[in-house]
Amino acid sequence: MQNCRSAHDIGGIALLLAALSTIGPFAMDTYLPSLHSIGESLHATPLEVQQTLTAYLFMFSLMSLWHGAISDALGRRRVILVSLSIFMLACAASIFATRIEHLWLLRAIQGMSAGAGVILSRAIVRDLFNGPAAQRMMSHMTMMFAIAPAAAPVIGGHLQTAFGWRSVFAFMMLLAAALIFACWRHLPETLPVEQRQSLRPGYLLRAYWRIMTSPVFLAASLGLGCIFSGFFVYIMSAPEFLVRHLGIPATAFLWLFGPAMAGMLSGAWLSGKAAGRISLRRTIAYGYLLVGLAALINLGINFIWPPSLPLSILPIPIYTLGMALIMPSLTLLALDHFPQQRGTAASCQNFIQSLVSSFIAGVIAPIAWQSTLGLALAMGACAGLAALATAGYFIMARHHPA
Repeated sequence: MQNCRSAHDIGGIALLLAALSTIGPFAMDTYLPSLHSIGESLHATPLEVQQTLTAYLFMFSLMSLWHGAISDALGRRRVILVSLSIFMLACAASIFATRIEHLWLLRAIQGMSAGAGVILSRAIVRDLFNGPAAQRMMSHMTMMFAIAPAAAPVIGGHLQTAFGWRSVFAFMMLLAAALIFACWRHLPETLPVEQRQSLRPGYLLRAYWRIMTSPVFLAASLGLGCIFSGFFVYIMSAPEFLVRHLGIPATAFLWLFGPAMAGMLSGAWLSGKAAGRISLRRTIAYGYLLVGLAALINLGINFIWPPSLPLSILPIPIYTLGMALIMPSLTLLALDHFPQQRGTAASCQNFIQSLVSSFIAGVIAPIAWQSTLGLALAMGACAGLAALATAGYFIMARHHPA
């Protein structure tokens, strides 16, 4: 662990890692306000346009399994720079797409490359930091991660209104270029050569088998996937929830994402303050109390009142506040079970979370967004499943500690 770095270095790395962790959410959410316009421009049906998101999420999930393992063998810095370069080129090509099939392919390439920043930023935290310092760093990343899904649709909505949908991909290309430059200048290699792992198929299969068959790891990862999905279902349903049910324009997505961001920022800040003072287990417990309260309030509002502003938004920042308390601590607990293969473990963790998110995007969200009550039921179900998985983790972790 490199805990002796200066405060200036630590602050710079924290900001850079947080920015890297946002590239995936930005690539997913920025173009949501443009879906209808893309369909009109490329003469595609709503289902065909929705498949651009499916292609992104599928490849994001698939490649999530490999980014960490490749970085365990080749180093973190190299993998991040190559992945960001591929992402930038795919965004540049999307500006010139003339058929929906072109966008399917290019969105798949973006999904394939965008996951590296999300996954490897977690591995780098565990390369550099231990204990409360690691929790604080994860909290800083969660704060930036909170800004991404909140800011992305707002930025995308204004770009769509002012310049059209192609400008959204130009924006993402420029964002990737800025990150490439920042990583090239300021991101050190955090995995020494002597600690690198093999890319031999036999070794990789054994490593993946060991991680993906660990009940403790699977329980923590499922908890993370489900707790995020309680909010993710609202992200995927944002056009229906805001425009159709609440009657606001596409440029007013801040009604949803602003309060949600405030909740996540507050939760991440509290998680950082709790580091070294309150145990990870108690921090997670407090988070679940808030999440459960939000889910119950959401159900109550939807059973009693019709959809309206600001009442329909009220439970969401409470939920994201609890979620931001849970996720940094539970992420660290999961990764600590495989200290020699943190990159591979981070890949597996993200793969499981992405599978849950893909199921939410492709199956649950289209059902839930038919009504605000459906969305409230989906949030409650996700929170309940997350609590069960996390409880299972703590029960099993007594016998199999990290």
